[in-house]
Amino acid sequence: MANANPLDQNSDEHRRERRPRVLKGGTIITGIQNSEISCTLRNQHEGGAELKVARVPDRFLLYVSVDGVAYRSEVRWRRNDRIGVKFTGTEPKPKLHYG
Repeated sequence: MANANPLDQNSDEHRRERRPRVLKGGTIITGIQNSEISCTLRNQHEGGAELKVARVPDRFLLYVSVDGVAYRSEVRWRRNDRIGVKFTGTEPKPKLHYG
């Protein structure tokens, strides 16, 4: 029997790809009174990243100053002080962020 949803299989394979290691500083912008939380990107690819950070909401804007990009992000997994996020889009540099 053929796979009923080939997109599921492709997304599974994509998650198993090795993500390039990086060591970039980032800022999580929660939208709650423009709160900012510093974090470190441990690896990153076009669809997501692994962050080292304490507590964050399930959805947030991740601004990476060296990229000059703000990534709309959703938490996919949590382990201790690490989280995996999926990028759902991008936005220009937030006007209220000075980094």
